[in-house]
Amino acid sequence: MSTHEDPAGQRPAEPPQAGITRKTLLKAAVVTGFAVPLLGTGTAMADERSTKSTTAPGPNGSPLAVTPQCHDGDAPTIAEIEGPYFEPGSPQTTVLQGSDNGTHLVVTGVVYGLSCQPIANALLDFWQADSGGNYDNTGYNLRGHQYTDSQGRYTLTTIVPGLYPGRTKHIHVKVQAPNQPILTTQLYFPGVPQNSGDAYYDSRLLMNVSGSNATYDFVLDVQQNPGPPPPPPPPPGGGGTWVAGHTYAAGDVVTYNGSTYVCIQGHTSMTGWEPPNVPALWRLQ
Repeated sequence: MSTHEDPAGQRPAEPPQAGITRKTLLKAAVVTGFAVPLLGTGTAMADERSTKSTTAPGPNGSPLAVTPQCHDGDAPTIAEIEGPYFEPGSPQTTVLQGSDNGTHLVVTGVVYGLSCQPIANALLDFWQADSGGNYDNTGYNLRGHQYTDSQGRYTLTTIVPGLYPGRTKHIHVKVQAPNQPILTTQLYFPGVPQNSGDAYYDSRLLMNVSGSNATYDFVLDVQQNPGPPPPPPPPPGGGGTWVAGHTYAAGDVVTYNGSTYVCIQGHTSMTGWEPPNVPALWRLQ
């Protein structure tokens, strides 16, 4: 059975949050392989805590933050409504199987705690509408959960959800660090005209989208021992046949920094997504 989600009223506004450099440094350490302290081990979802959902004003000429920013001890990713169509018991998978051939989308990111350290084995449970704006409420099309890897990273392969009256394009997600409360929120797409008319849209939950690839980092309300920051990452390397801005197909072979990689998922390459940084896209030979 397919059905539509019914939006409710508008929520009060909160100002956007400013960024800091610690998160950027730690994220660079993650993608370049430096060891950083991690939080916890895998566990099942606990009872959801009560959270207050808020919304920021829409774009008004001044750019707003498009990802949550990590302020040691502050500024977790904001919560959003669950909506009527969450179903427990989704399959464990990084690929959401749908009933249509919508526009391909790969979402990647890192789950952090309040001290900007990545969280290993964090649970992410995604669900969304198909390209026609319909939810599957009898099965698990476009529903699935996964766990972050040892560096707090996740990868979601899905399609771009469709529109329906009252809502803009969005992806639902629950995120939970091991033995911690659940964050329920939604991810949004930049440049969608319906964003301005959606009562739940919040620019702080915008993904960074480039072609069929998107990124979003979550900051959970989880205390961490910050410890010393990691050393600065080495300057970006290069050399080889891999280049940014090129469309690669599954099976393509490239070299980078003296190693050979095989493409395991078609995509358009971007700076920062070099083969050693994105194991979801490249496999070391």
